[in-house]
Order: sequence, then C-alpha cells, then structure tokens
Amino acid sequence: MEGHDDRQPGMIRTRVLDLPAQSSSHAHAQHQLIVGLEGCADFEVMGQGGAVNRLHACLVPGHEAHAFSGRGSNHMLILDLATESSEEPGLVDQGLCRLFEKPRFIRLDHRLQGLLDFAAQELDQGPERQSPLQWHLGGVLLHTLHDRLFSRPLHAPVASGLDLGRIDSYIRQRLDQPVSVADMAAQVHVSPSHFHALFKQRAGQSPHQYLLGARVDEAVRLIRGSRLPLAEVASRCGFSSQSALTHAVRQYRGQTPGKLRSAAAD
Repeated sequence: MEGHDDRQPGMIRTRVLDLPAQSSSHAHAQHQLIVGLEGCADFEVMGQGGAVNRLHACLVPGHEAHAFSGRGSNHMLILDLATESSEEPGLVDQGLCRLFEKPRFIRLDHRLQGLLDFAAQELDQGPERQSPLQWHLGGVLLHTLHDRLFSRPLHAPVASGLDLGRIDSYIRQRLDQPVSVADMAAQVHVSPSHFHALFKQRAGQSPHQYLLGARVDEAVRLIRGSRLPLAEVASRCGFSSQSALTHAVRQYRGQTPGKLRSAAAD
C-alpha cells in the first residue's frame, strides 16, 4: 500500500492474488488473513499446515515465516493487518491482533462465505488504490472472524481445550454413516449436553450444523470431481436421499447439484 495520505485507521490492506504452484516462503511484519475465493492453496506456518479455500481460512501472525503454494488456478483474498512494530503506535486495533496470537486454520460457516462473495465482487473491480469500501470490507471480515472465535456469554465454560481437529477427523471418516452428538462428545470425553455448548462456543455453530456442512463439503467435491450419480453421492455423504442432498447443497451453496456439476464441466 503506497503513500501515507490515503491510509485508513486500523491499517488494513485488502487485495486478491493468484498464488503460483511453485512453493515459496517468506515472512513480513503484517499479520495476514488468507482465504480462497476460487481454487485452493496450501499453507504451512510454525509447523502447522492446511488447505486454504472457500471453506477454510489461514491466519498468519506477523513476522512468522510461512510456506505456500497454489493448486492450479486460484484466487486468494489477502488481508494485511499492521502490527505495532510495522506501523505507527496507536493506529493498530489490538482487539483484532488477538486473532493472530498464533497460527490458525479456520473453517468458515455459510454466513461468512456469503460475506466473502460480496467482498469478492467489490474487489474484482480492481482499483489501483484502496477504496473506503474495500477497507471497511476487510475490517468487517476480520471483526466477524474475531466474534466467531472469541465472543461468548458471561460465565460460559472455556472451550479452548476442545479438540476440534479430532472431532473433525472423526466426522470426515464417517460421512456415510449416522453421527450423533453423543458420538462426537465421546471423542473428547465430554457429556453430550456439555459438549453442545462447548462446541458451539468453539466452532461458532452447533454440532449438527458443522456435521451438515462437512457432508455438503464432501458432496460438492464429489459432484464437481466425479461422474458418480447424485444418488450415490448422497449415500456416500450421509444424506437420506438425493432430494435431501439437493436441499442441503442449495442451502449452503445457493445452487443445485446439477448446476454445480455443469459449471465444473465447462
């Protein structure tokens, strides 16, 4: 972001980049949020690795070296947030900096994906300078992520010890099977009633919503990447029927399975 007259309070820079397939690594003073608008990329930060796409974002703390590479064609939304060490003291939003206390790979719910769709349309205009709307969009995205991660009712139990990765792995290995809240709670040795509150606090959505989102993720992957009949996709992803699959995909993605498959074939 060039110059100093047009910088906004909070020091947020927003842009879209295509990441090359060749692996690269670097470090920079700014904190960084990366999320996929199209395609996928791989990131590794401080020994943690993960995929970045429309469903998963990566938060990179400032000054931490990180490696990255794109998987074919991709468009990544990049948000830079200044740190005290990189910009003038007092201009940095310390509340947002809490997001970057450590590297994070975050699953985005369908509300955040809708916000990203709106942001992508504005950023596709490609102005040479950051517009006020782009800066505000960056701030909204970061504040929304902050609220998802840290907002909780007073006296709510702390959920930081809930192993969400273990639960996610358990779910994804059993997408073709019924999975209950009790099943998920058993993986982290918590009572089902206590687990529901902890999970919602930690993930920003109920266990049922998270499970349904995981089923839809896998279904969309199969719809786009295979020629399996939709009834077979529904069965493999734990939907009771093709109709149930269609309803869930339309709810989460705004399109029918048939339209998703046709778009992937173009």
